[in-house]
Amino acid sequence: MGRAYFDMRDANYKGADKYFHARGNYDAAQRGSGGRWAAEVLSDGRENFQSGVSGRGAEDTLADQEANRWGRDGGDPNKYRPKGLPEKY
Repeated sequence: MGRAYFDMRDANYKGADKYFHARGNYDAAQRGSGGRWAAEVLSDGRENFQSGVSGRGAEDTLADQEANRWGRDGGDPNKYRPKGLPEKY
């Protein structure tokens, strides 16, 4: 998950948020049940914190959580990949 987060910060690419959510959760879940558990705890905690503190809308939080679950469940993160995002990500 850390690699996806730092790649997201490095890319600074509009519309790529959901892709990096899915990719981080996917990568963590590929490490086994402990990775999947950690991804769920961290993702849920982050979304709960951000929705309460930042004032982000519930719609955005739900979309992030959908991408998180997609990745954790083994879905291809590229489903959320925006056009033009450099291939190195």
